[in-house]
Amino acid sequence: MDTTKKLPVGIENFKEIRTEGFYYVDKTGLIQELLQHWGKVNLFTRPRRFGKTLTINMLKTFFEYECDSSLFNGLKIADEKELCEKYMGQFPVISISLKDIDASNYNDAKAALCTSIGNEAMRFQFLSASSQITDHEKMQYFQLIKVDPQNRQKFNISDKALKDSLLTLSFLLCKHYGQKVILLIDEYDVPLDKAHHFGYYGEMVHLIRNLLSRVLKGNDSLQFAVLTSCLRIAKESIFTGLNNFKIYSITNVRFDEYFGFSDREVKDILNFYGFLPAYTSVKKWYDGYRIGNTDVYCPWDVINYVDLLLVEPHAKPQAFWINTSGNDIIRTFLQMSKQSTRREIEQLIDGDSIPKQIKQELTYRDLYENIDNLWSVLFTTGYLTIRDRTDDGICRLAIPNLEIRKIFIEQIRDWFQAETRKNPSQLNLFCEAFAKADTLTVEAQFNAYLKKTISIRDTAVRKERKENYYHGILLGLLGYREDWDISSNAESGEGFSDILVEIESEGIGIVIELKYADNGNLEAGCKKAIKQISDKAYESRLIEDGMTTIIRYGIACWKKKCKVECVTSPLK
Repeated sequence: MDTTKKLPVGIENFKEIRTEGFYYVDKTGLIQELLQHWGKVNLFTRPRRFGKTLTINMLKTFFEYECDSSLFNGLKIADEKELCEKYMGQFPVISISLKDIDASNYNDAKAALCTSIGNEAMRFQFLSASSQITDHEKMQYFQLIKVDPQNRQKFNISDKALKDSLLTLSFLLCKHYGQKVILLIDEYDVPLDKAHHFGYYGEMVHLIRNLLSRVLKGNDSLQFAVLTSCLRIAKESIFTGLNNFKIYSITNVRFDEYFGFSDREVKDILNFYGFLPAYTSVKKWYDGYRIGNTDVYCPWDVINYVDLLLVEPHAKPQAFWINTSGNDIIRTFLQMSKQSTRREIEQLIDGDSIPKQIKQELTYRDLYENIDNLWSVLFTTGYLTIRDRTDDGICRLAIPNLEIRKIFIEQIRDWFQAETRKNPSQLNLFCEAFAKADTLTVEAQFNAYLKKTISIRDTAVRKERKENYYHGILLGLLGYREDWDISSNAESGEGFSDILVEIESEGIGIVIELKYADNGNLEAGCKKAIKQISDKAYESRLIEDGMTTIIRYGIACWKKKCKVECVTSPLK
C-alpha cells in the first residue's frame, strides 16, 4: 500500500492537486484533442460530480500566462512538445463558475452573478493602470469591479454593464496583452435551474442569453471558449448564431474518456492504495455509465470510497453521490408517473433496460411538461445510462449501478409513504385492524398498498434481502400511528423480531414476522413465520414491558401479493 499521495476529495484546483501531494488521474489529453479539433465555442454536458470543474481549472492552469510548466511534468500533454511551446502559458484566461448562483429571487441571483464576474475581474487589477487602454476603458474596468475610482466607494453595476461584462473584460485583456483571450465558464446552466425552481426563469434566461451572446458571438478578442453544464438548454436561443459551436454531450464519442474514470484508471487507483480486492464491489456500485463509446465510473464515488477504505479497510461501498443533491428530479418523476411508467421503473430496478427516445434539446421550461421529457433528464443527469441504441435513435436506458439503484429505492419509499398519508382514514383503518387481530382487513389493505407501490423484488439477492422490501413498506405504514411504540429488528427472546408494536394505552403487544414466499406458497410462508415467533419467543420483550394482550402475525409476500395469519392465544 502506498499512502504517500492524498486523495483529492472535493479538491477541484489543479495546481493544488499537483503541488500538495494528491493523487491525480491524468486527463490532460483533453487539451491536445481540444486544440486539434478546433471549435470557437465548446460545450461539454456531463452529470454532476464527473470532473467538470477540475477540467476547467486544468485548462486555466495550462493556457494562462505565467503557467508553471512543472505542474504538467509526467503527464500526457507534456509529451506534445510543439503544442506546449505554442500554447502553454500563452494566453490571458477568464475563468468563472456559475454553480454557486443559487438565489430565491432574481435580484439576489443577479447580485451573485455580478460578484462572481467582479471577483474574476479583480484578478486583473493591472488594467486600471495599463498604458495600453484609454481612461474611458479604465472606467469600464472599474465598473466591472464595482468601485468608483474617485472615492473608492462600492456601487452596483448597471444591467447594461453586467450584460457586457465578459465582452468588456475580454476586450480590455486582449488590448493590454495584444493577445486574444480564452474564456472558461463552468456550470453555466445552474442559474437557469435555480431560476426555474424559484419562478424567475424568464428574467434569468434573458440575462444569461445577453451575457453569453455578447461575449461569444463576433467577439474579435476571443481565442476560444469552453463551457460546461449538466443540460444543454440550447432551445433558449442562447447560442443561436454561433457558426463554430461544438457540443460534446454524453452521447458524443469525442472526448468520451476525459470525464469519469475508466476501468483501467480505477484498477490503478485501487492497486496504488492496496485495495485491488475491492475492485468487484467498486465496479458493481460505481461503474455502469456510458459516455460516447466509453464505459466509465463516477469519479466522486471512487475517490470517496478509497478514502473511506484508508480509514476502514473492510468498509462496504456507500452511496456518496446521493449526498451531493436533493434528487428532486426522481421525486417529481415518481409523482408524475402513471401505472405504465411504474411498471417500467420496476423493470429498471430489476436490472432490465427500457426503450426510450432521448431529447437533448430541452429547456428548463420543458422538463416537467410530460413524463417523456423526464426520462431524458434522468439520462442526461446521470440517473440512467444507455445500454444500447438502435438506428432510429431509440436508446435502451438502464440504471447504471447499485448506488443509483439505492437512490431510486429510497426515493420510491419516501414517495410511497407520502402517497399513503394523503388518505389518513384508510391508513388508520389499516393500523387499527392490526390492533383488533382483523386479519381479513389487514390482508386486503396490505394487498391494496402493494398494488399501488413500485415493486422492488430484488430477484438477484438472498431471500432475506427480498423480505427487507416488504418489511420497509409495512414499517412505513404502521409508523403513521405516532402514539404506538414501534421497533424494527428488535432483540427479543432468542433473536431479533422483524417488527414489535406496543400500544401502551390498551396493553396490546404485536409481533410481526415477514417471509418471502419464493414459490408463491403464501400459506406455508405464514405458518413458517408464526412458528418462528413461537420458537424464538419473540413476544418476551412485550410481556416484560407489561403488555397483557399479545397478537402474533405471520405475513407472507410474493411479488405484489400477501397473506396474513395471526394467533392471539399463548404459543407453546
